[in-house]
Amino acid sequence: MTLPAPLDIFCACPPGLEDTLAEEMRTLGFAGVAAVPGGARCDGGWDVVMQANLWLRGATRVLVRIAEFRALHLAQLDKRARKVGWAALLRPDVPVRVEATCRKSRIYHAGAAAQRVGRAIAETTGAPVSDPASESATLRVLVRIDDDLCTISIDSSGAALHQRGLKQGMGKAPLRETLAAPFLRQCGFDGAEPVADPMCGSGTFVIEAAEIATGLAPGRARRFAFEQLAWIDATRWSALRDAASTTARASRWHGYGADRDDGAIRMARENAERAGVADMLSFERQAISAFAPPEGPPGLVMVNPPYGARIGNRKLLFALYGSLGQVLRDRFSGWRVGLVTSDGGLAKATGLPFLPSDPPVPHGGLKITLHRTAELP
Repeated sequence: MTLPAPLDIFCACPPGLEDTLAEEMRTLGFAGVAAVPGGARCDGGWDVVMQANLWLRGATRVLVRIAEFRALHLAQLDKRARKVGWAALLRPDVPVRVEATCRKSRIYHAGAAAQRVGRAIAETTGAPVSDPASESATLRVLVRIDDDLCTISIDSSGAALHQRGLKQGMGKAPLRETLAAPFLRQCGFDGAEPVADPMCGSGTFVIEAAEIATGLAPGRARRFAFEQLAWIDATRWSALRDAASTTARASRWHGYGADRDDGAIRMARENAERAGVADMLSFERQAISAFAPPEGPPGLVMVNPPYGARIGNRKLLFALYGSLGQVLRDRFSGWRVGLVTSDGGLAKATGLPFLPSDPPVPHGGLKITLHRTAELP
């Protein structure tokens, strides 16, 4: 069984953000883009796989679907798994971990399914297959058997794509970059207008906005699992990385972060330095009551306040949200607001004229919602 051409590439994202991710992929010029449950798919070759990992801000990982077939029992799974073109993908010196899920299928034992596919890989390529619970393997092969249809994919990303190797300082409940970027997009941010965050924590929103404004590739500072595949064209990958470093553009854009906590401001500044955008950002320790718009045209306020679910007492947070809303209504005429919270009652306490919200998005065991306004009067 040869590998499909073009490849079927699936970019995963949190449920509820599929359309936003698909829009980002179209903006990057990917072909055959379609939003599907849990992400968005596109067509392309290995160049697209590399570029998706390097450039996508809203994807959590990039999977390459390499085979699909019916399997009614384990012997059939074993036989058909051996026909996959593993030798074109896997190296005999790189450990592989096989993970399987089974749903509404005659093959119901996920562990046995993973074992059969792992044995097929080991005996056809010589690649060592690690225990599914092991974290030592560089590469993951994912087997999904749903209604007797077996789909086999390779995780080309490795570590989740929010792990960019740049944000080492983090607050108590940080928002992942792979959520911050889609939320900025949903608020209409295109890299031109200023962004301000009055509760910036470790600086995720404003640092992400600065990278978007300058065209920095989010995956520029990390390694990917696909670099350990047999097909990798090291020269081509090096060229793509080099091209990404030269596409960053000079920008007069500026962002603003504030927080009442000294430690948070220090972390935000250090994170901005590591990201290479410190000269585009201003951070200041101040309370909400002191927060004011910078000089210049209006833009976007993005804020991720405490929710009360894990940090803070919910009853006390009503006053905080009320103060935030009052400051924004009084001082930020012409600005738009994006506020992320798991508690609709707290969002309502701001008194801000929010537009109808999109469905909530899962985040760390919670469901969070982006509340947006049009330009404030």
